[in-house]
Amino acid sequence: MTDPILTSIPGFTLRFAIETDVPLILYFIKELATYEKLAHRVLATEEILHETLFGPRQVAEVVIADYQAEPVGFMVFFHNFSTFVGRPGLYLEDLYVKPERRGLGLARAMLAYLAKLAVERGCGRLEWWVLDWNEPAIRFYRKLGAVSMDEWTVFRVHGPSLDLLAAEFDSL
Repeated sequence: MTDPILTSIPGFTLRFAIETDVPLILYFIKELATYEKLAHRVLATEEILHETLFGPRQVAEVVIADYQAEPVGFMVFFHNFSTFVGRPGLYLEDLYVKPERRGLGLARAMLAYLAKLAVERGCGRLEWWVLDWNEPAIRFYRKLGAVSMDEWTVFRVHGPSLDLLAAEFDSL
């Protein structure tokens, strides 16, 4: 176990995940996906998470949130880079708190910790995406001082399109 990171909320601590947390991480991923109405898109398995989070090339970090000695949420994040700022940033992939523990300030404390970590690591920004229908989350993020990047459109290449584009390189 990693040492707990104390917060000002009684009974609430954060800690960096360890390899034995993989089943818990997958559980939280599935819970979040169900909330977002995207459970059918979860392809992650414990094996994949072991490799990507704790294997030789770790691509993301996970912080587990414990409240009254019970795991109640998590954050998954990784470094990105801004050419405009010339510095790394932190990208928050997922933040989840169990519904029965919401409203206690836990998510705010989690984001504040991630912001502190970004500053300590010399990052120029902390960013994330939110589904456009998730008004409670949008209101919450705006209260924190976050601004939406409405002038940007997200693009993604995945699945067969990713394979086709990758294969194109060999024929160029």
